[in-house]
Amino acid sequence: MRYILVIFITFSTLFSAELILTGTVISNNQKMIPARYMGYVKKINFEVGDSVKREDTLFELESAEFDILESQADLALEQAKLMLDVYKTRVNVFKKRKSRLKRDRKKMPAFDFRANMEDLNENIEDISASIESAQVLVEQASEKTKQFATIAGYLKVKAPNDGIVVERRIQVGDMVAPGMLTMILVDMNHLEIEAEVAESDLKYVRRRKVVDITIPSLNYRASGYIKAIVPSANPMAHTFKIRVHFEKTNDMIFPGMYAKVYVDLTNELANKI
Repeated sequence: MRYILVIFITFSTLFSAELILTGTVISNNQKMIPARYMGYVKKINFEVGDSVKREDTLFELESAEFDILESQADLALEQAKLMLDVYKTRVNVFKKRKSRLKRDRKKMPAFDFRANMEDLNENIEDISASIESAQVLVEQASEKTKQFATIAGYLKVKAPNDGIVVERRIQVGDMVAPGMLTMILVDMNHLEIEAEVAESDLKYVRRRKVVDITIPSLNYRASGYIKAIVPSANPMAHTFKIRVHFEKTNDMIFPGMYAKVYVDLTNELANKI
């Protein structure tokens, strides 16, 4: 009887075995916010810890050089449009003269009519060519102003997605350059757990395998699945990283929290037996 009881306890222990991994909650969508234009920080709209929505303006830059170039582009466009309007007015004047000349054709000698008509046609052709040139200038100036409008968008740096500002590296008055890291934004709605697996235990994990997870500080328990096994070993500890996906149902879960992952070994041990 005692022998049977020992066997029963042994089998129960084997079939309830599990691999316990320690890990950390991380965000699967962390954004590094760089500057895309050189200038001085004029205004910062959010502090560390603030929640932002997509397209919210994080901060604004000012640039004297940009303001000068933008004013020059706007002036060039206005001048080109004004020139085009002048040429259109002049061609309309000559066309009206041509209409009156045709109407009064019988009141003047044929020679005078032909001479005046030739002069008017030449003037109309010359002004029409000038109109075409002015239209080209207007198009070029318009493209220039569109370019500056795009750059103006760079001066107002917007949030690429919803999240929380977890780091801010700029202050009002700072000079920033293109590519300089200014803020770090973390998406709180796409969290995962990153854990390390010993090389000897790697045979027990596989993608899409369902696991249990806990966050001890919150007494939080949930189920998830192994999303990825990173094929890059730590040469010192001989461990591999895994990513566990889970559905966040508690607003108090933040990146950096300590977590545990429980991998059920029942099937693996049963197969060995």
